[in-house]
Amino acid sequence: MSKREGSLEAPTRHPIAWQRADYYDEARLDHELERVFDICHGCRRCVNLCNAFPTLFDLVDEGSTGELDGVARKDFVKVVDQCYLCDLCFMTKCPYVPPHPWNVDFPHLMLRAKAVKFRKGEVRLRDKVLTSTDALGKLAAIPVVAQTVNAANRNGAARAVLQSVLGVDKRRELPPYAPTRFRRAAELRAEWPVRDGERTPGKVAIFSTCYVNYNEPGIGHDLVAVLAHNEIPAVLAPRETCCGMPKLELGDLEGVRRLKDVNIPGLSALARDGYAILAAVPSCALMFKQELPLLFPDDADIRAVADAMFDPFEYFILRHRDGLLKTDFKQPLGKVSYHIPCHSRVQNIGQKTRETLQLVPGTEVTTVERCAGHDGTWGVKEEYFDQSMKIGRPVFRQMAQAGPDFISSDCPIAGRHIQQGIRDGGTELKAEKAHPLTLLRRAYGL
Repeated sequence: MSKREGSLEAPTRHPIAWQRADYYDEARLDHELERVFDICHGCRRCVNLCNAFPTLFDLVDEGSTGELDGVARKDFVKVVDQCYLCDLCFMTKCPYVPPHPWNVDFPHLMLRAKAVKFRKGEVRLRDKVLTSTDALGKLAAIPVVAQTVNAANRNGAARAVLQSVLGVDKRRELPPYAPTRFRRAAELRAEWPVRDGERTPGKVAIFSTCYVNYNEPGIGHDLVAVLAHNEIPAVLAPRETCCGMPKLELGDLEGVRRLKDVNIPGLSALARDGYAILAAVPSCALMFKQELPLLFPDDADIRAVADAMFDPFEYFILRHRDGLLKTDFKQPLGKVSYHIPCHSRVQNIGQKTRETLQLVPGTEVTTVERCAGHDGTWGVKEEYFDQSMKIGRPVFRQMAQAGPDFISSDCPIAGRHIQQGIRDGGTELKAEKAHPLTLLRRAYGL
């Protein structure tokens, strides 16, 4: 094995061989877990990223030998359960990622372990329910049902029952369900001429995402308003279901495939017709850009969608560089404490949201570049709630200390989590929580 200490080359990813039988071979998996855990134990650079690494290092340090051979293999799952696939170790910290000969891809090894666990049936009903975001949304967003669910989510007794039955922590503030879905109410306009730029297609297709469609449709309407103001023709994806990220994080790879089969045909047709595809939730954009191409490396339709997929602010700042984004802002935003989510960071697009907001005169953006600790369904679970809040504590402090007028994150769930963390920590903060798309719409005076 090479003794080369680290690598200066850009990280590369290998396709995920999840359809091969040996991917689920437990002996092979244990061997690879042992190999990678031993490298991580010898390095420990990622100790401050999440709880997976402290869990591993505590197992080693408290073992009989002080080395990995003193850790029982049955305890490896304790590390796996702490990983929520944020990808930061791979993209920002680990010196041994490929093309380094040691070939460490910690998140995708954890994904493999989760897939083995899922195939063995070692997952809770709670986890299957929480990751069925589209099915939950379709039920809970029915007008009368939405009002009932929202009232229950605010009721202490009902939340205690929910915790005892499903293990959803009663302290976690849950996002409301909207009585009208975004896709039903969106008023998109497509009458303007298409103005392609050097870096950007001149027409847009919106992938709504489950969260925008069922929980905060206002974010989608803000995106529509900004596109209309810039006279960019826009349409909705003709057919849509969950992007698959929640199922991926559970290890339900067949579930990911089923969702892919619904989404990709319509999206690939749009991509080949020259549309930029925008998803307002970073995890969804990342799923199409990175994870699906690695899960299905030979699928040309998936590659076409990946090439056409943009984070909204990635699209806007590239549009600005093409000289095609209006900057006729009407309202300053003052001080904005902006949190860049993990799944935005690992898209390797830079801080496009910050760059866009800083185009607004009278706006000061303070960026917090650290994991907030919620991660989709992980932070709502009873067994992880306290860890989620502990991981987020530095973010809560940094977001509040600038005395902002707004706190904002591209990930709407992270935004809610940060707001709760600041308040639960006893800090009185008058700042308004607003998604960056809401802020951009406000700056335009729309």
